[in-house]
Parts: sequence; C-alpha cells; structure tokens
Amino acid sequence: MLAPKKVKYRKQQRGRMRGKAWRGSKLSFGDYGLKAMEPGYVSDRQIEAGRIAITRFVKRGGKLWIRIFPDKPITKKPAETRMGKGKGAPEGWVAVIRPGRILYEMEGVDLSTAQEAMRLAGYKLSVKTKFVQRFGEGTK
Repeated sequence: MLAPKKVKYRKQQRGRMRGKAWRGSKLSFGDYGLKAMEPGYVSDRQIEAGRIAITRFVKRGGKLWIRIFPDKPITKKPAETRMGKGKGAPEGWVAVIRPGRILYEMEGVDLSTAQEAMRLAGYKLSVKTKFVQRFGEGTK
C-alpha cells in the first residue's frame, strides 16, 4: 500500500475541499490521463486498485504515472465507543482530490486501449473522472 515513510505529525484535521486543483491539472508526462471531476478523498487502496486495473488491461505495455499520493492520515474511533475521549487512532491514508486533478497518466499505447484502461481505473475510485488526452499528437 502507498503511505508516507515518515510524517511530522501522526494526526491531521480534515480541512476543506473548496475550489479547483490548479496544480497537477495538466498532462505533464504522458499522452492520456484520468482527470477528477469532483472533490473527495481517494484512499491508498483505491489508488493501487486503479493502478492494477490499468496495468492488467494494457498487459504491462506502455508507461504509467500515478500523479497523486496519499499523504493525509484518516482516523477512526472503534465501533460502539462513547463520544469524547479524544480523536481516534490513524486508520489509513488518503489523497485529497480537487476537481481538475490528473490522477493517472499513460503513454505508449493506442487511444482505444488507453480509454478502456482509464475507464476501468475510474470504476475503482470514489470520485467522478474523465478521460483526457494531449492535443496536437506527438507534442509535449
């Protein structure tokens, strides 16, 4: 699973997911990408499931970039616990996703293969996504 090797603080506040993703909103590496259309949390397990779905479909062809990293700890209190007594223990890691964020990028495969691979990966995520491609084929 993806998780930070070391963090400065064990627990974090939730924060807000207002606005659009200005950084990480353009294709930087590959020719095709999967873009988030709504805000939300994507867990380390979902990111990994999406990666596996893509690599399985393209049969380990092409190159894949994962543009998000789960660096936010999510806490949870045990079941049937009374209110109070502090914040729960860290349960897992999530990436905060804002609309417009590129989640995955790939190159080295044809358009139809990339579209289908990204569609399969999109099913694994908890946010609505859209397939995007670089305009002016062959240019970076």
